[in-house]
Amino acid sequence: MVNDYSLSNCRVNSDSFLARPCDKYGNFLNDHEPLPQRQLHNSDNWTPFTSQLEFETAEFLFQRAKMLAGNIDTIMNLWAAGVAIHGDEPPFPNCRDLYQTIDAIPVGGIPWENFNISYNGVHPASDVPSWMECTYKVFFQDPCQLLLQVLANPTFADDFDYTPKQQFTPDGTCRYENFMSGNWAWQQAVR
Repeated sequence: MVNDYSLSNCRVNSDSFLARPCDKYGNFLNDHEPLPQRQLHNSDNWTPFTSQLEFETAEFLFQRAKMLAGNIDTIMNLWAAGVAIHGDEPPFPNCRDLYQTIDAIPVGGIPWENFNISYNGVHPASDVPSWMECTYKVFFQDPCQLLLQVLANPTFADDFDYTPKQQFTPDGTCRYENFMSGNWAWQQAVR
């Protein structure tokens, strides 16, 4: 979801190094100009879930309870038995369907990337552990794009200070307090 205005719509004025709100095109807003209204999602759209019940069931089982796959299957079987007399079905037939639905959530559109990694250090003369000879595939999403997605989410609007800053002690040593006081955040804002 892209908003007309979000927390990521802030850039650093290179003349004074003060962060100022700007529109979605990076143009600074006037000092007392009201912020553009955010575009909110349709509250009836639970895609890829078919209903709020299906979404909340998945959220509870996967995120809050962190339930094991076998236990999810057991609950869905019990649920199916309980609603079968009414001709209904449980939200998910099994854990595999629940996981596939979660994986199909269309948030962000940041593609998954991957690379292979393997151990290239010294091997023992005998009894080489199998992990030393295997190749592993590492999956990831672009952290810059993920950060922009978090900053664009109005849910976090009042939860953290999103302004990059540099802080120094009286003797000139850089002080790191949080992510936004780090060198990477500062360099992204002033480049």
